[in-house]
Parts: sequence; structure tokens; C-alpha cells
Amino acid sequence: MKRRNFLKKTLLGTALVVSMGFAMTSVATAAEVYIPLISKGFQHQFWQAVKQGAEQAAKDMNVKISFEGPDSETQVDKQMDMLSAALAKNPSAIGFAALDSKAAIPLLKKAQAAKIPVIAFDSGVDSDIPLATATTDNRKAAALAADRMAALIGNAGEVAVVAHDNTSRTGIDRTEGFVNQIKAKYPNIKLVTVQIGGGDQLKSTEITKTILQSNPNLKGIFGTNEGSAIGVINGVKESKKSVVIIGYDSGKAQIDAIRSGLMAGAITQNPVGIGYETVKAAVKAIKGEKLDKIIDTGFYYYDKTNIDDPKIKAVLYN
Repeated sequence: MKRRNFLKKTLLGTALVVSMGFAMTSVATAAEVYIPLISKGFQHQFWQAVKQGAEQAAKDMNVKISFEGPDSETQVDKQMDMLSAALAKNPSAIGFAALDSKAAIPLLKKAQAAKIPVIAFDSGVDSDIPLATATTDNRKAAALAADRMAALIGNAGEVAVVAHDNTSRTGIDRTEGFVNQIKAKYPNIKLVTVQIGGGDQLKSTEITKTILQSNPNLKGIFGTNEGSAIGVINGVKESKKSVVIIGYDSGKAQIDAIRSGLMAGAITQNPVGIGYETVKAAVKAIKGEKLDKIIDTGFYYYDKTNIDDPKIKAVLYN
């Protein structure tokens, strides 16, 4: 009888240890979920706001993330190096905002082969490898910018675009969204040029000054991201010209320009939401849950009339 009780206690003890071991393994596995996010850059306030949203999601969902991007949004090769290094760590999933919609595809195929779920954010790729893309409807948003521009210049005159690039999906979609809307709806508006400033404020400033010098009758300029828009603001200011400026994104410089009247208005995305939804989608992908292919994070047009509206203020960033 004593021997039977001893064996029973031993078996129960062993079962308890095994059970605790499984529980500890489960906890450890949960703690080891790691999701690197490779953004398009780090220099604009926009990306800091995306990072803020991603970090909040990581905290809420008890996962580990990292967030990095190249110094400039022209450094495609550097971004590819960052993506390659992140994949070498064998992460649970990865978030990626492509500077070039095609250049990353070979590396993303490696992620797919290694069964690492890919979530695109802000700017997608020309591939179905990403399980979801957390983004703004950039064509629709840019078309709205075109409508606002048209109304402000009386549906007639010359306009120009200073774009951040023509390789990323955001650069392509925002430029085409604006240009196509002008061509389709406003026959009396002439698009004189589309220039690429790489999202760099200084380069976009010089481009704007050149556009204004070459086109003395210009009525409006659209800047397709934060750096482009700030460059347009500075170029117009330095040229002492009076043209309608419409930007994209937010940040202190654009907010100040709108309050002062130098910029007519801008499209704001929801960068905190983009970051949050990227991590949220990655966690779902790790669990094998179904995802919508496009996660629309929304946008608003803001100007002097609504910049202090609580709904708008919630998606502006300084």
C-alpha cells in the first residue's frame, strides 16, 4: 500500500512538473514573438508617428517589435540591407513599407519560403506576398487634393506636382491620383510638370523655385508627402510668389503654414493607426487568422476651417 501511494505521488509530481514545463514553454513562446518593422525612412515626423502606433500595439498585444528605416527615402539599397538583416533573425512576422515597389520582391519571396508572414504598411509592393497592407487610399486622397486645388484656383490655370518618388506605391498612386483627377474633371487646368524631390526638403525647395521661375503664371503646386510639401512651402516663400499650395501628411511645419495662410490645406493620413494596424495584422497572421488584403486606415483634408476639429486633431502630429 505504501509503495502504491509513493508511486501515485511520484506520477502526480511528474505530471505537475511536465504541466508546468508546458505552461512555461507556452509563456516563453508568447514572449518570443518578434516583429521587425522596416519603414521608408526615419527623418520625417510621419514615421515617428507610425512608430508610436506600432509600439502601442506591441504593448497591448505583448509582443516585441523593432522599428527602423534608412536616413533618406532615396536609399533603396540601404532599405534592402535592413530587410535582409531583419529576415536573417528569423522573426515571427515582418512589417515592410517599400521604397521601391519591385526591388524588395526577391527578399519577400525568401520570407514567404521561410513561412514568415509579411505585412506591408504605408506603401505596398507589386506582389501578392504581403498578406495585408495597412495604408491610406492614396489615389482617392490625392484626387480629393486635386478637387480642392481646382476649387481654389477657379477651375482654370496651370498647376504642378512636386512628388517624393516615382518608385514606391505611395509616390506613384498620389501623383497619378492627382494628375488623373485633373485630366478627367478639369479641362481648363493644365498640368505643366511633375518633378521628383525624393521627399527631401532642400531638394524640393530648389525644384519648387525652378518650377516657379519657368512658369510665371503658375497657380498651384501639390506636394505629395511631408518633405515635398515643406520644400514647396519654403520654395514659394523664398520666391516671394503667391500660389495655392496643397500638401500631404501633417507635422508642425505644415500645420504652421496652414495657420499662417501660406498653405491652403493638406491631406492627413492616420500614421499612428497605420503603425498600430500593421502590428495587429502581423499578430493575427502569426495566429493563422484571416486578414483583409487592404486595411484602409483613412484620411482627411484639413485647412484653417477644420484644423482644430477634434476628429482632425486626433490624426495630426507634431
